[in-house]
Amino acid sequence: MGKGYMGKVLFVDLSRKSFKQEDVPDELYENFLSGYGLAARIIWERQKPGIDPLSAGAHLGFASGLLTGTGALFAGRWMVCGKSPLTGGWGDANCGGDFAPAIKQAGYDAIFFKGKSKTPVYLLVDGDRMSLEDATGLWGRDAIETEKILKEKHGKAARVACIGTGGEKMSLISGVVNAGGRIAARSGLGAVMGSKKLKALCLRGEQKVRVHDREEVIRLSRDFRRRIHRDKRVDGMLSGKLVGLMGKVMKKFKTQPAMAGELFKYTLRVWGTSGITAMSAETGDSPVKNWSGAGYVDFPVGTRSYKVSDDSVTRFEVKKYHCYSCPLGCGGICSLPGDIEETHKPEYETLCAFGALLLVDDLLSIFHINEKLNRAGIDSISCGVTIAWAIEAFERGLLTEDDTGGIRLSWGDASAVNKLVDKIIAGEGIGGLLKDGVKKAAERLGKGSDAFAIHAGGQELPMHDPRYDAGYGVAYEVEPTPGRHTIASYTYLDLMALHKKTHRMPKQSKLHGLKDRFGVEGKGRALAIQSSFTDVINGCGLCLFSISIGGDPPVAGWINASTGWNKTFDEYLEIGRRIKTLRQAFNYREGIRPGDMEMTKRARGIPPLDKGPVAGIVPEFQTLDKDYRKAMGWSPETGKPLDSTLKELGIDYLAGEIED
Repeated sequence: MGKGYMGKVLFVDLSRKSFKQEDVPDELYENFLSGYGLAARIIWERQKPGIDPLSAGAHLGFASGLLTGTGALFAGRWMVCGKSPLTGGWGDANCGGDFAPAIKQAGYDAIFFKGKSKTPVYLLVDGDRMSLEDATGLWGRDAIETEKILKEKHGKAARVACIGTGGEKMSLISGVVNAGGRIAARSGLGAVMGSKKLKALCLRGEQKVRVHDREEVIRLSRDFRRRIHRDKRVDGMLSGKLVGLMGKVMKKFKTQPAMAGELFKYTLRVWGTSGITAMSAETGDSPVKNWSGAGYVDFPVGTRSYKVSDDSVTRFEVKKYHCYSCPLGCGGICSLPGDIEETHKPEYETLCAFGALLLVDDLLSIFHINEKLNRAGIDSISCGVTIAWAIEAFERGLLTEDDTGGIRLSWGDASAVNKLVDKIIAGEGIGGLLKDGVKKAAERLGKGSDAFAIHAGGQELPMHDPRYDAGYGVAYEVEPTPGRHTIASYTYLDLMALHKKTHRMPKQSKLHGLKDRFGVEGKGRALAIQSSFTDVINGCGLCLFSISIGGDPPVAGWINASTGWNKTFDEYLEIGRRIKTLRQAFNYREGIRPGDMEMTKRARGIPPLDKGPVAGIVPEFQTLDKDYRKAMGWSPETGKPLDSTLKELGIDYLAGEIED
């Protein structure tokens, strides 16, 4: 009888070219699950504070989720974790695709690296055999080429996670790629991999994931699948034009109705995340013109945003793409006849970062940019935000054609943006200024350009405007990995309906009602509870969409049936809070304080916009942030986890290491 986890981790010392397997005590899983919970616990213990994330002493971990391979649905996410060279604090990046089960099939819940190789290598785990293989011939290859070559060499059953040229050049906005172009993109951890001369992980194993009660896991998954597929009446009725019209209605009445999980589910099923591009631009969710514009003024649905949204995108889709154990299939494989034979469908974040944010409505250009960044392994969010800053700097006369190598930057110029992307990937010329993200670029240029460099703690903000949904802004500033749109927001409060699962939540009507959209009462606490639940989701390797599409996913039931535990939903919330607090303690030990994580003033609504859905809005982030920290059991002013909180969570052994 199993427990859902493998009970082992692998440590690889790249300097010594040595391997060490270690058993993990059951209590660590029960306290931190797997995913980045387990990774944070292990890295905290083994990595010295204050270490340079690009040094030999830095650890880099690849972790699967507790529920991956158990038969639970949507459990196909894997995480890469370590100290972020982009923010200087805890870093993690989350990705779908097909690599998560491969970690467990190789016999481990996580694989950790330290040290540096003198020459490029890749880790090969093939059954019981493991080795560091020469990757000199792969160095300089893009990520998709690298994966193809390794699969040709080691078999189609091999699963690969690798860096492209962005990681090799240690771009601080580079990530780790799997499944032909899906990226664990955030936190700049591709640069850590590049600094270690680690080109790839290539895993091939057949170990089974054993669970406590497989019949119960299967029953829960069957029932959940039935619930999310029980009503297909909306299928075929929605169209991109209808979604755009909904955006116009929201704009006209200046309201945001509670997002229904059913609607979101059908949007994902039909278009994937590209289905929200036009609506988000129209309602104010999308940042526009480097956070200085408004969608329905500068990028209206009828003439511009629809060109890079839903039906316009999916007309190039040739088949749906499903991550491991996903019954929904929001991804897509696209083909541009006579141009790009096969490519992943751009996600909303990319379509907005290179669409509304830059005022570009040339979809084919965005397809090309998406493919280039996938191959280079560079984060499209960070890249788009950095280019938006560069265009504004050029517009203000702070950058000239002499600086850009003759490229004349202007809003909406797709050709110029494509050239700039090439420069960033190469790290040459103006690309050398931009390749490490917007904060570094603004520091290098100076001239007051930091005022419009949009980031939180060094990480570029995602494509959800915190002035429109202040919940995103709180997560951007208080999440131990800042600038993340997949943690907490008012929108997710609507979709997750956690008030039905725990008595701890304030009444839903107080959280995001139309009459009190910008109020603060109870919202910091609600976001803290939701954020703790997200850490449970990430510790299990579940997709965020699984808890956002209705159907009431049986998260606690899946975990209990897999492990043999008998915990309540509220007890799992406490595990999530423990994971979050450990990650926060990591940042505090690194000297990071709340002021270091604050968003750029423009994103905070200072000064407020004079047009659009969020005109005149300045959310009360100071109050919301403090309420969030208080609910977490951290000092509202300093962010330090309180001694009483550490004791309550059973991690009081951290206290001595985070003293002022």
